[in-house]
Amino acid sequence: MSSTDTGSTAGPGAGEPAGEDVLSSPREAREAREIGEAGSQLSTAPVETAMPGSFGGTRAPGALGWVTWTARETTGWVRWIWRQLTSMRVALILLFLLSLGAIPGSLIPQSGTDADKVQAFKDAHSVLGPLYDRLGLFHVYSSVWFSAIYILLFVSLIGCIVPRTWQFVGQLRGRPPGAPKRLTRLPAYTTWRTAAEPEQVREIALKVLKEKRFRAHVDKDAVAAEKGYLREAGNLLFHIALIVMLVAFAWGQLFKSEGDKLIVEGDGFANALMSYDDFKSGNLFSVDDLTPFSFDLKNFTGTYERTGPNKGTPRTYQAELTYSEGAYGKERKTVVKVNEPLVVGDTKVYLTAHGYAPTVTVRDGKGNVVFHNAVPLLPLDSNVTSQGAIKVMDGYRNAQGRIDQLGFSAFFVPTFAGAGKGDMFSQFPALDYPVLALSGFHGSLGVDAGLPQNVYQLDTTHMKQFKDAKGEILKARLRPGETMTLPDGAGSITFDKDIKEWANFQITQQPGSDWALAGAFAAIVGLAGSLFIQRRRVWVRATTGDDGVTVVEMAGLGRSESAKLPEELGDLAALVHEQAPTTSDEDAAPADAEPPVPAAEGAEKQ
Repeated sequence: MSSTDTGSTAGPGAGEPAGEDVLSSPREAREAREIGEAGSQLSTAPVETAMPGSFGGTRAPGALGWVTWTARETTGWVRWIWRQLTSMRVALILLFLLSLGAIPGSLIPQSGTDADKVQAFKDAHSVLGPLYDRLGLFHVYSSVWFSAIYILLFVSLIGCIVPRTWQFVGQLRGRPPGAPKRLTRLPAYTTWRTAAEPEQVREIALKVLKEKRFRAHVDKDAVAAEKGYLREAGNLLFHIALIVMLVAFAWGQLFKSEGDKLIVEGDGFANALMSYDDFKSGNLFSVDDLTPFSFDLKNFTGTYERTGPNKGTPRTYQAELTYSEGAYGKERKTVVKVNEPLVVGDTKVYLTAHGYAPTVTVRDGKGNVVFHNAVPLLPLDSNVTSQGAIKVMDGYRNAQGRIDQLGFSAFFVPTFAGAGKGDMFSQFPALDYPVLALSGFHGSLGVDAGLPQNVYQLDTTHMKQFKDAKGEILKARLRPGETMTLPDGAGSITFDKDIKEWANFQITQQPGSDWALAGAFAAIVGLAGSLFIQRRRVWVRATTGDDGVTVVEMAGLGRSESAKLPEELGDLAALVHEQAPTTSDEDAAPADAEPPVPAAEGAEKQ
């Protein structure tokens, strides 16, 4: 982002005459011009100049005049638009618009994140839904208007960095400008008289300045030095880091993928599209971009605080995995914890949730096992009170021998309060007193129609609920090892003693995240450098006075006035003064001579 500054601010700190509003003589005008030249190129910010074209041009008669005028107008407007686009003002506006544009992406459901919520919003808002759809508010980050802001900001940064970089390189290859004739007009100034020869003083000053890491050289009767180039380097680094972050962010959004998978202990996962419970990706993502790997959940361990104000808070929350990279990779063991993911290439596997999967066995009226599996149930609260559905879709026949389907509404608590001690809610997240509450249905589960169905919910539209001999709804609370018998010889369901645990994993692949992190770090470093490093110039002039005594003058100039500049000049003057001290010849010194090594102060007003 470039500014429209000329590189030197107004006032004495930038090379303007101190204490005068109007230049009253050609001499003062010449001196002001010299000081302006001394303060030139303290910044790589471009100088805003007048544009060609309609800003002063006239149209000549005839066809040739029209062609010339049109070309001049076109060139002028193109240059003007480019200057505006690469200015700090427009870049800040674009950053502000980008921030505003991201707000709808956070408040309005996005089709790339949750298509169901988008459809629900459209169904609930007959007016806003179509309007938001036309404006692209359901896919903000891939919309035309957001991409336009993004690209314009990118072009603005590029257009700013390239010319400033070349200008900065030119400054590094060049030398600091020579000293103005009247150093007293600069904001930091000091002088003294010494018996040392002018050439000797200049050699001393050159050595001192170089030891203090100034770029210095002798120019006529003075030493010119400059320091603080890292300020501009930090400024350029900050802008380059912003570009890296923008590219990394765009790359990550276009090629990212993110999915979830619930895995019961003993089961596994292969990184293929069909293995995910849900999956979303960027616009340019391809299935071939998935990192080839697989893993098995061997064991989940969760321990919790037993007492105190943090009772029930997890102490241990980890999943033990065995994984392999590629189709024939060597099997390895690892432990995944919260915020400690498994990393395979560009893919990270995060542990996001945990619950229980009671093992149940369903038998028909003849005692044949028609279902035996661990059924994951979804937690409802922090104590892992869980709810779900058990569906027996195939292999079951009722008492009359006809093919039928069974469904059970399941409610599970790992720690039951006890009979008569409250509702069916868990008192603690650990398996201290597990109880499974069931109620059964028979009929059609609705899965034969081929329509997608939530595995954790039971559709009882075409089902009948089992009832006991008294005509009441059949339901039971089972402890591990207990069985609920279905009426009329329909079979039974047993809550087995093997209670497994499940873990939910989020598998993310977002290329460019490392580049974004590096860009953010570089931006902080560059911003710190541009804020805290001062670009300044120092001149040391040593000349022979009318009385034959060497007069030493030192002056400093920064891009802006700073209290540190006189202090630094005073320190440099002290070092030079040690080797070229104030003369002790009282006859040579005038009555109003400066005291030894005077502190650097504001320029004298002439």
